[in-house]
Amino acid sequence: MIFMKDIDRIVQLLRKEISGQTHLGSIRRDPFKILIATILSARTKDENTDKAVKQLFEKYSTPDAIANAQISELEKLVKPAGFYKIKARRIREVSERILKDFGEKTPDNIDDLLSLPGVGRKTANCVLVYAYRQPAIPVDVHVHRISNRIGLVETKTPEKTETALSKIIPKKYWIEINELMVRHGQGKCRPRNPKCGLCSLNKICDFGKKRQQSINT
Repeated sequence: MIFMKDIDRIVQLLRKEISGQTHLGSIRRDPFKILIATILSARTKDENTDKAVKQLFEKYSTPDAIANAQISELEKLVKPAGFYKIKARRIREVSERILKDFGEKTPDNIDDLLSLPGVGRKTANCVLVYAYRQPAIPVDVHVHRISNRIGLVETKTPEKTETALSKIIPKKYWIEINELMVRHGQGKCRPRNPKCGLCSLNKICDFGKKRQQSINT
């Protein structure tokens, strides 16, 4: 069982692993670019997202530019991210809505963000946290996996993970918890072959403790 003092310790240990740029890199604090990049990141590897984002923003980097771009051109630029036909249309639809309904300004509240085509809670919360520095808990595959492995929650979906985490994680940590877990998931707590032996959380992580016990028996 994870107690409040353990959450404080988890955050402190994860902070020690973080250095350099955030996983959103140079687009940090640009609401529109964060929104589009998060949409492109769905169901694809981080490196593929990075390539698609770089190609797209080198040519089109504003709602007006993407809204008026040819679909075929957008498809070509975002192809590395996979599902490129769907994603190209989605980012143009979102851009059109921002241009038409929000005066080219990416919304800064959860309700307006969720009103955009195809934008779910993870994407909306990423914009709130990384662009507007508003307390929220974006739950992606890393946060969902790690939260369950550690023993913070026992949930089946990212949506339920967000609800559960919001009840146990102090609000002072909400802005940074996604970044901490994403970086931890990329470096050590990988989906397959996690580096439990090198993990600073292995003494308080349910998954890590069970794995070590199986090795010792």
